[in-house]
Formats: sequence, structure tokens, C-alpha cells
Amino acid sequence: MPSVRNFFGSVANRVFLILLTGILVAAATTSWLAENERRKSFKEFYEFRIAERVEQIVFSLDNVGPDMRSVVLQTSENFGLEASMVKDTEDAVDDNPSLTSLLKARLGGDRSILVDKQSDCKLHTRKNFDFRRPEECQVVYVSLKDGTLLKLKLRMTRGPGAPPPARPPGMPYLSPYFALFLLLIGGLAYFVAKMTARPIKHLAIAAGELGRDIDRPPLDETGPTEVRQAATAFNAMQARIKRQIQHRTHMLAAITHDLQTPLTRLRLRLEKVGEADLRRKLLEDLAVMQSMVREGLDLARSMDSAEAMQKLDIDSLLDSVCADAVDARQDVTLEGRTRASIMAQPNTLRRCLTNLVDNATKYGRYARLLVAREGSDIVIRIRDGGTGIPAELLETVFDPFFRLETSRSRDTGGTGLGLTIARNIAENHRATLQLRNHPEGGLEATLRLPALNGI
Repeated sequence: MPSVRNFFGSVANRVFLILLTGILVAAATTSWLAENERRKSFKEFYEFRIAERVEQIVFSLDNVGPDMRSVVLQTSENFGLEASMVKDTEDAVDDNPSLTSLLKARLGGDRSILVDKQSDCKLHTRKNFDFRRPEECQVVYVSLKDGTLLKLKLRMTRGPGAPPPARPPGMPYLSPYFALFLLLIGGLAYFVAKMTARPIKHLAIAAGELGRDIDRPPLDETGPTEVRQAATAFNAMQARIKRQIQHRTHMLAAITHDLQTPLTRLRLRLEKVGEADLRRKLLEDLAVMQSMVREGLDLARSMDSAEAMQKLDIDSLLDSVCADAVDARQDVTLEGRTRASIMAQPNTLRRCLTNLVDNATKYGRYARLLVAREGSDIVIRIRDGGTGIPAELLETVFDPFFRLETSRSRDTGGTGLGLTIARNIAENHRATLQLRNHPEGGLEATLRLPALNGI
């Protein structure tokens, strides 16, 4: 069932089915109308031939005496008829009003004419024709000039050029040509459906990429009017979002940068405070403020980094990050090798990994890094030895300035921006960063990066 829902969930498949169904319904309706017209024409042709033959026999019998009528009746077989003289209509009913009207128009309205249909009708066997099977036949009763009643049994045999037997109305002729027709119509419907859905697919891909890379190239504003309008609107939206992010980033960077100078002057002046205990408290508060300013500047840079992308060996970067952590007397280990490269901003990605390692060692005592190749991705897992965090807060901790009060406070030096900066950097690299509580204890951060060309 899921596969069926997925099939009908596609715009291209829906358009394809609608087009194909519409075309087949139109073809079936046209075939039904054409079949009805063909049957009507054949019926008219059939009745016209009957009327001609009946007219020939009747006029022949009218123009001869009673003693010669038996000879004419015998020759009627040459016309595909079985003729005989009867006393009455044998309880026949008018079964074919259209043929009756046609005969009256040709023979004259003063004659008594009745057309009936009989089953189990066996005509005489003729050479090259076997009429021994029970058949339905037309029975025509016509009065001659002298009032004698003539009975004609008639079954039209198919001759050259006669139409084929009628099929049930609306039933298509299942021939190789009809199969070819279905194949061509199906191909046309599929092509139209794909062509219709292609702009929507491109727009969906562009929207997905926009969430990961605000600097992605704009959509081509080509194609039909509606597609060009959608592409123009999308490009305008992307430009507005990009400007808003740049303005916010520049404003935050300017504020945090400009605050560093007065804070430095304030620190120098606090050094001159005479009371030692007061001076120590003031300097501690100032250190917290300076740390927040630095983190704010890093946050601004993480949202809009100007560093160029370049090919980077991920194993070498991880070795360097772990070596720096060990030099800083942090309990950090690294396992695994990928021998893979990625396109990245080296300093920015280093800051992302450093933040994750620092977060693990600061609040979980140690950091255990494991790197592996999973398909076309490079997966880096960083596990600590802490108590983990509540499941409902696994996403909330990525919000700027958010702290878990039970484990983090101003006294620890945390500003609540480390994980925010790390995720921003990951998204700029088209990567994902997720947290989970490890089944064996501790918090585990998983960074999934796309490898370069699958190498």
C-alpha cells in the first residue's frame, strides 16, 4: 500500500493517469459513436438490398399469370430468397417498422406489408453455402395486386465488400493497430506528465537546497509564463532572505566587535580598583561579558562565513582537532579512518568540531570520537560520559543562549551559543548535526557530512 500511495502522490503520475484515462475515455466514446453510426449505415444498406429484392419478386409475380407464378417462385432462390404463397400472415407481428415503411414507399401504400423475424429458420441448402444450422431470418408478407399473400424468407449472405459482423457497442477492435494506438497514447501522456511536473520538481529541489545553502545559484527564469513567474518569485524570495540574513549578521558582528574596545578599557580601569575582593568579582563579570561578546561574534560568522570552500582531508582535520584537545589536557580519543575528502571551510569546520569536543569534555568529562564512512556520507560521532539531557530538549539546546540550568550556569563559562554555532556551520556545509542520549549512557552528537564525489 505505501508504494501505491507514493505512486499516486507524485504530480507526474497523477497527470499521466488523468491524461491517459481522459484519452481512453474519449477514444472509447468516439469508437462507440462510430460503431453506432456504422451499424446504422449497415442496417440501412441491408434493408435497402432487401427492399430491392422484394420489389423485383413482387413486380415479377404481378406481371405474370397464376400458372407462371410457380416458375417465378422457384427462381427466387437465385436472389437469396425462399418465396411461397400463403393464405394469412400466420400470427406474425411487425418486427421491423423501418423496413416496412421502406417497402411501402417502393411498392405502394395500398399493399398489405408485414415484416417479422423468425428463429430456427432453415433455408434451402445451396452450392457452396450450408444453411443447415438454425438461423434467424427476415420474413416479409406482401399482398400482390390480385390480393394473393406472398411470404418471403430472406437471409442476407455476405458478399464482397459487405461490412463485418457488428460488435457490441463501445467494444474496441483489439488488433495490433489498437495496441499500437494505446502505446503511442501512453507514451504521449507520460511525456506530457513529466514535462508538466518537471518545473515543480525543480522548484522543490531548489527550495530544499535553499534551506542548506542560501547562496545557491538562482533558478533559470525560462519556460512557459507560469514557470517563469514562479522562478522569478522564488529568486526574489531568496534574494530577500539573503539580504535579511546579511543585515542581521552584519549588525550582530558590528555590535560584538565594537563592544570589545570599551570592554578592554573597562578591564584596564578595573585593575586599579583598590579593594581586592571587589576587583576580583568585577573582573569575573567582565570576563563573562567578553566571552559572550566573542561567542556572539563567532555566531555571526557562523551564519555568514566568507571563508572559501576547498578540498579537505577529514581524517587530517580530526587528528589536528583531537591533538589540540589533548594538548589542552582534555580526555579525547579518536577511532576510525575514512580516507575521504570533503569540500569545506577549514577554519569554520574546525570551529564546529572544537565546539562539540569542548561541549563533551566540559559537561561529560571526556569525548570519544568515532569516524566512519556510511555510503556517500562521512559520519562523525562524539560521545561523552555525562548524564545526558531530557529527550524533549534534544532540539531546544540548539537555540541561541539556551542553557540547561541543572548542569550549566554562568559560573561554568558557558554562553549557550556553542551548539548553535556548531549547527549553523554544519548546515553551511550541507551537513546535519543531531543529538541523542546513548543507550549505554552519556550524550552523543552525530555530524553527517557529504563526501566529495563519493570518494
